[in-house]
Amino acid sequence: MSLEPDDLLAIGEVSHRTGVPVSALHFYEQLGLIASTRTAGNQRRYRRHMLRRISLIVVAKRLGIPLSDVQEVFTSLPLDHSPSLRDWRRVAKLWHAELELRRTQLDHLQRELTGCIGCGCVSLKACRLLNPEDALGEDGPGPRRI
Repeated sequence: MSLEPDDLLAIGEVSHRTGVPVSALHFYEQLGLIASTRTAGNQRRYRRHMLRRISLIVVAKRLGIPLSDVQEVFTSLPLDHSPSLRDWRRVAKLWHAELELRRTQLDHLQRELTGCIGCGCVSLKACRLLNPEDALGEDGPGPRRI
């Protein structure tokens, strides 16, 4: 028996295969990130190719990519059949710039933290040099230089 991308899987099997809770699968479906069909008994069935979409959602979450960004990119992917290699390359290209920006921000953060933690200043003199009179506080709460 060969398995095809459009073979149908029960929601429990999809949850087991992806490690994603059933409640999250319901949520992703409400957002339009994934789709299911219904049996005569109103049970959800997912096409096998949904496993790849769900896996990409999981990876995106690990990278800190908001679900709204995933939604935006997924609008260009078909729900009713398995996306082609061209489709997946298009998605990768859309995220390339975003991932490069995140990489740059993380590198900058690492340099800032290394400088801050590595300086050893108990009196925070170095911080006063970078932010005299707490001038950055005028821009509002939270970190300003990251």
